[in-house]
Amino acid sequence: MQKRIFSGVQPTGNMHLGGYLGAFRNWVNLQDDYDAIYCIVDLHAMTVDYESDELEKSRIETAKVLLALGVDPQRSLLYCQSQVPGHAELAWILGTMMSMGVLNRMTQFKEKTAAGAASNLGLYSYPVLMAADILLHRANLVPVGDDQRQHIEVTRNLAERFNNKYGDVFPIPDAHIPKTSARVMSLTDPTSKMSKSDPQDKSRVSLLDNPDVIRKRIRSAVTDSDP
Repeated sequence: MQKRIFSGVQPTGNMHLGGYLGAFRNWVNLQDDYDAIYCIVDLHAMTVDYESDELEKSRIETAKVLLALGVDPQRSLLYCQSQVPGHAELAWILGTMMSMGVLNRMTQFKEKTAAGAASNLGLYSYPVLMAADILLHRANLVPVGDDQRQHIEVTRNLAERFNNKYGDVFPIPDAHIPKTSARVMSLTDPTSKMSKSDPQDKSRVSLLDNPDVIRKRIRSAVTDSDP
């Protein structure tokens, strides 16, 4: 029986080169060797300011890009998180097992709120919903970028707690982090990861950029972080 992999992407902002090298390329390569499930995590996208019409449009655009990159519906399952109520339902149950002390130590929450994101409950409990995403499908392996390592540890801990209370329900998932390109850096700040939430467009190469824009951004990239 094939082991199962699960991974997700938010339908927010432009998908960029860092995401491709660190995640999406991996998704495509793993399809033949695993039972692959990939999710457009639109509930996670609601933790920051959004417009309903734009979010719906972004869901469709994200699906189109993933298909163009090689995610094959004949070899994997691709769907929207909000279409499956079990994600939110399991997140509620797991939330009763999660301590606030653990959530207070999450570095991504600290980084996002420090950068100006609203400090709401959805963003704070993001790791719980992510754990539900993974455990709902009983995934064995989770292809993620290096910045998600902490969230996978939370997922493993919650799976162990759940199993200790209710029996051997969930496999304990492992992170699958590529040996190269796990963290592609910003073109404007070599000390920061390339991100679609960065307000500077020139900090990244978007997958839908035209060749002239890509060439210009690569040529203007900052390559030395020393003062």
